[in-house]
Amino acid sequence: MTIDSRASPTTRPRFPFVARIVAAMALGGLIGGMFGARVERLGEIGSVVIDLIKALAGPLLFFAIVDAFLRTQVKARGAALMVAISLTNALIAVAIGLGLSNLLQPGTHHAPPVQVRSALTTRAVIPPGVELRPIDVLKELEGYLPKNVIKPFLDNSVISIVFLAVLAGTALRQVKNEQLREGDEGYKAVEALVAALFRATEVTLGWVITLVPLAVFGVVARTIGRDGLGPVKVLGWYLSVAILGLAIQVLVVYQSWIVFVARAPLRWFWSGAKDALVYALGSSSSLATLPVTLRCLDRMGVSPQSARLAACVGTNLNNDGILLYEAMAVLFVAQYHGIHLTVGQQVIAASSCVIAGIGIAAVPDAGLISLALVLATVGLPVEILPLLLTVDWLLSRCRAVTNVSSDILVAVLLDRFGVGDDEPRTDIPEPVWAANDPGGI
Repeated sequence: MTIDSRASPTTRPRFPFVARIVAAMALGGLIGGMFGARVERLGEIGSVVIDLIKALAGPLLFFAIVDAFLRTQVKARGAALMVAISLTNALIAVAIGLGLSNLLQPGTHHAPPVQVRSALTTRAVIPPGVELRPIDVLKELEGYLPKNVIKPFLDNSVISIVFLAVLAGTALRQVKNEQLREGDEGYKAVEALVAALFRATEVTLGWVITLVPLAVFGVVARTIGRDGLGPVKVLGWYLSVAILGLAIQVLVVYQSWIVFVARAPLRWFWSGAKDALVYALGSSSSLATLPVTLRCLDRMGVSPQSARLAACVGTNLNNDGILLYEAMAVLFVAQYHGIHLTVGQQVIAASSCVIAGIGIAAVPDAGLISLALVLATVGLPVEILPLLLTVDWLLSRCRAVTNVSSDILVAVLLDRFGVGDDEPRTDIPEPVWAANDPGGI
């Protein structure tokens, strides 16, 4: 298979998207540090933009999957391969989280508890509708089945949206196959409609994405102005171990896949993925990053089927950032309170992390919400959550970058093994656009 470059050579913008995001974060931190709590209202800008992107990301996810089923024959081999790769990465992520916490003992190095805002309680950390109860596997699975076709989009329930999309896509594909056998071309109208709706949602999201640097500026300014950098210093060990684990997952595990399995140049991978990764760093959400992820994969020459299978259908399987963070954080909480967890209890905690990580929506603060459920399952105190929230604005961005890296990696690997092609690919050459990178979204 030859890689088709869909991006024509263009002139590099003077101020590319990556630079705008980085500049917005730096300026937001500066303004927040200078004016403190007086810039609290700036955060509302970011909330409005991110909420709008999340509202549109659900329909984009749905139409992307349905369109993929209509245009290509999704085979069980590709789905099985995706699950195998994602499960391998998930197990490695959990092992890294538990291993680093056992080795470095971050919960035993904490400074005196930081002063948390009096208005912030554990209940305020957990949004309405999320019940702090032990994880019940059967109830969790039952909860993923949508009660109607509208509610999953209102709740941004990613698994339910994917379930509906796969169901609709499979049914429409069967109808298309039946009409092809009968010589009926009626399916073309539905195929064109789905493609048009997918493109319209993509275009609308593109307009909103231009406002993301402004949103990033507002969110960072509010967070720094409200909490400052004091909690970062107090929870230095907690932050350091979490970021170290995420770095190992991305720079060691993922890069090993790229070099030794995909046999692709690292420069090609990171150059192609950079816009999505920086966007994830700014938005703190892998779901909100979905349109940028798909565009990056398209520019990298990855087939649409591999891209959508990994980034859309498999989006909740590629939450390695959340899984690693939770595995580390569970032991941190236990160590913080002087509670010893046996190997068996750690295995239960790890299993709970996987279940919660798959079920949680790919939205900001999702890791902290699912952590609360895991703590309740293992029987650890949840009163520490407000303290962790004061630095979660930083960790949530690191988790989102890891999750998006996983989406892109799995898509590249699926493409490498010929998902959607007749034969597996023996190499992934550098596409034309990498040498003529437009430099922005």
